[in-house]
Amino acid sequence: MMKERQIGINTFTLKMIAIVSMLIDHIGAVLFPQYEIFRILGRLAFPIFAYTLVEGFMHTHDVKKYMLRLGALALISEIPFDLAFNGAILEFGHQNVFFTLFLGILMLYLALRAPTNWQRVITIVAMLVLADLLRTDYSSMGLLMIFWFYQFRENKLVKYIGIALVNVLCMGGIQIYAILSLIPIALHNGEQGRKCKAFFYGFYPVHLLVLYFICLLM
Repeated sequence: MMKERQIGINTFTLKMIAIVSMLIDHIGAVLFPQYEIFRILGRLAFPIFAYTLVEGFMHTHDVKKYMLRLGALALISEIPFDLAFNGAILEFGHQNVFFTLFLGILMLYLALRAPTNWQRVITIVAMLVLADLLRTDYSSMGLLMIFWFYQFRENKLVKYIGIALVNVLCMGGIQIYAILSLIPIALHNGEQGRKCKAFFYGFYPVHLLVLYFICLLM
């Protein structure tokens, strides 16, 4: 008997929405910074990435390998990131988003293994501070979204209100448009869909290099 398909969108579709949003955002940042609409449309990406990161954390068979992949991709992507956004091979004023995602998974991994609630709180606060010190993309607010998605994964109302408040009150500016990402997230049906791990991991550094070379030709 065939499994009945759930209403809504699967993880593959959700990630594709995030990737398209991110691509539009980066096209605007690198090639057309005078047009704010690109950056507005790009605000959907990170909350979706944070949400799917938590989903991956919950369902992965090997958290350490998951962290290793994210950490390796963060290192691999740093030169393409710096070239695209700063025109330099290495620039340490702002680190790419995969450092944020890596720290987010590390935060959850360490917090869940802390023996007391106070140690969990200290671990989470320490990781938030570390993200700010390293100046990763979205920094402590990015980690706060990851934590919120995990902590209130079973309480949709609190989950969505919290994410909205982080983007509207804590970050503000055009980041308020990130609340629109809650629509596709709310439509997620829990199904995985197509598996394209290599594509999802490879797209980030490759598209940054492509944007850098296009920028050189303009």
